[in-house]
Parts: sequence; structure tokens; C-alpha cells
Amino acid sequence: MKQMPDQEKRYREAAAEHGPAMQRLARAMEADPARRQDLLQEMHVALWRSLAGFDGRCSLKTWVYRVAHNTASTHVGREVRRNRGLVGVEAIGDLPGHDNQAAEYEREDALEHLNAWIRALKPADRQVMTLYLEELDAPAIAEITGFTPGAVMTRISRLKARLAKDFKEAKHD
Repeated sequence: MKQMPDQEKRYREAAAEHGPAMQRLARAMEADPARRQDLLQEMHVALWRSLAGFDGRCSLKTWVYRVAHNTASTHVGREVRRNRGLVGVEAIGDLPGHDNQAAEYEREDALEHLNAWIRALKPADRQVMTLYLEELDAPAIAEITGFTPGAVMTRISRLKARLAKDFKEAKHD
């Protein structure tokens, strides 16, 4: 692939600005730390390669998310084919109780439960929820995923209700 003159500069800007979001996406998509690092590396390589074709018809942010999500989807499909399986909702476990001593531990524990819950979703729902948690609006999510904005809003509403129900049930078990 021929390198565009500003490809490296665009990559550095994109990685600096959206690298943390790519890390969160990798964390939401892959539970295994070693595979998560592989996925993150794949995302960065795919992003660097793709920027040769970036023509500015969408924002750099949308481009980065689209490339990262496509890479993550490929990764998840590959993992499913390996019969690795997904984490079930029952694997989420209990929410942190009020008796935890450190607020940071509670936050990390809740975040890990949320990531396990997200990893248990179907790939399309996982993409929508992850982008929603990155605070993208429905039109931006629609542009990245290929759904209509209305379909994105419906999925978000359904997923939020399911999340509340699953976490409420986990808390009472």
C-alpha cells in the first residue's frame, strides 16, 4: 500500500485523540488481556492503513470509530469461529455491595461487570452500546454501523432497559 504524505501525521493525530476510546472499545469487546492487546494493535494497524484512503467526507472521529468497530467485529467473528464462546449474563456476577472499602475498587468492579455484560451482547448490539457509551449521538452511530438513526435509538432504548433489568436482577441474586 502506498503511503500518503500526511498519512503518518493523520495517524498520530487520530491515535492521540481517539486512542483512549479505542482502548475502551477493545476492553468492551475482548475479556482476555493478551487478546485485548492483540485487538488494540490490530485496530491501530487498520487505522494507519485506512488513513491512506481517508478523504474527509466524514469526520476523523467517525472514521476512527468505523475502522475500530470493523476491526473489532472481525476479531469477534474470528473468536466465535474458534468456539471460544461469549460470556453469559450469569457470568456478570453480583454488583459491588455497599460494604466495599475503596471507591476505586467499586468503580473498577462495576466497569468490569459492565464490560462483561457488553461482551455478552450480540455483535451489532455490542457496537451500538459501546458507541453510545462513548457519547456518540444516534446519527453518528448510524453512520458508523450502517443502521438508520431510528434503529439506533430503538436499540439504545432496548439495551438500556435490558441493562437496568440485568443489573437489578444481579444485585438481588
